[in-house]
Amino acid sequence: MSGTLYVVATPIGNLEDISYRAVRILQEVAQIAAEDTRHSRKLLNHYGIDTSLISYHEHNEKSRSPQLIAKLQAGESLALISDAGTPCIADPGYRLVSSCRQHGVNVVAVPGASALVAALSISGLPTDAFRFIGFLPAKTHGRCQVLQQVKDVTDTVACYEAPHRLAACLVDIAMVCGVDRQIAIARELTKRHEELFSGTVGEAQEYFAASTVKGELVLLLAPAPPRQPEGTIVEALQRLRQETELSWKEIVKQVAKEFGVSGSEVYKQSLELR
Repeated sequence: MSGTLYVVATPIGNLEDISYRAVRILQEVAQIAAEDTRHSRKLLNHYGIDTSLISYHEHNEKSRSPQLIAKLQAGESLALISDAGTPCIADPGYRLVSSCRQHGVNVVAVPGASALVAALSISGLPTDAFRFIGFLPAKTHGRCQVLQQVKDVTDTVACYEAPHRLAACLVDIAMVCGVDRQIAIARELTKRHEELFSGTVGEAQEYFAASTVKGELVLLLAPAPPRQPEGTIVEALQRLRQETELSWKEIVKQVAKEFGVSGSEVYKQSLELR
């Protein structure tokens, strides 16, 4: 029988943010695939874990995956960890997990810390639905293209950003989304200098221009305000009647949602057209 690949979340800063189960799994597996073995060894030493490490990162994951699959198929159980947080979330790992699925190898999640979820939980922004877009492109052109795609999203938009690019990033966000858009920026989560900024994009530019920014960042852009529909309810009914094959019931429902009014109100106006 093949072994099991455990996808193990590790602390994003505070070393106490690891589960009893995660420590046990890391002690019991035959080997740990780590993004940076030197960085991960510090965590293992802290908990007295002497399991051997093997490097697994974005530059070698294609070549390393077959080697790890062979170990798993031979019956060894392995753990996959990243430098911090949950593997495969804007971190290497999905190729190995996908390969395990293809080869019938069992994959088990050992959940724990995630910078994304931690930032959302304290941001004060809506979290019933959100869109995570990973790291923004490093160059202005690419960054603006991505921002254009999400500027009208009515869910909270979350991304990771490097501290040395924050100023340029905020300039692009202000240009694409406006200086008055609400934003939350989480920095150094769970660490001694943890900070959460909350305000407008313009206020964020002023705040972070006053000092050198350090530490990894999570940016959370507030949902876009609802767009006001063009024209009148009657005009919208006429347009949908001409352009679609929807029933009157479906047309009334769609227009009511678009204008933010009751279906009965739209239905009354639809009688004039019918």
